[in-house]
Amino acid sequence: RPYFVGDGQRIHSGHGAVAFSEAFRWRSRRMKRYSLGVPTPSGVMEWTRSGDDVFLRLDPGEEIHASLQTLADEIGFDAAAITSGIGRTRDSTYGYMDDDHHYHRRTITGGSELVTLQGNLARRENGDAFTHLHATFSDDNLTPHAGHMFEATVHVVAELHLRLLTEAIMTRCPLENSEFVALKFD
Repeated sequence: RPYFVGDGQRIHSGHGAVAFSEAFRWRSRRMKRYSLGVPTPSGVMEWTRSGDDVFLRLDPGEEIHASLQTLADEIGFDAAAITSGIGRTRDSTYGYMDDDHHYHRRTITGGSELVTLQGNLARRENGDAFTHLHATFSDDNLTPHAGHMFEATVHVVAELHLRLLTEAIMTRCPLENSEFVALKFD
């Protein structure tokens, strides 16, 4: 039976399970894996890239915003859509902005499941990477908590996907009389 892997390469085998494991081993050898070399309690952030897609794993002790900003500086990109993120975090601070442009924060101090993560990354006017993230957390009672994510530290693991926006020119600029940092397009 023919099996196709990613770029159309065929692997033949008479046994489906063997073919799958062979295909997985073959594909794993071809993928590029990178490490930022930033020490964490359990190792270093690792990521892989396929075109404009970046998939990364964060380990215990890594803060999500800081890790994404470090990744942007190391890879050298200015804009990205953070399309998904899952894992288990602790000390997760989330909240909302009221009608007067002031943020209200709540913190889950223990561990919680990171059920969804999405947002974007752009540069501030001074060139620093800025992440704007929204998340849904689930505490150990399976109660959901959602909103703007201010901070979250990886407790077990976090797995995130980014789509680099290589042609986009986006800048984050503070708004007058607001805690919000607006996204502007050039």
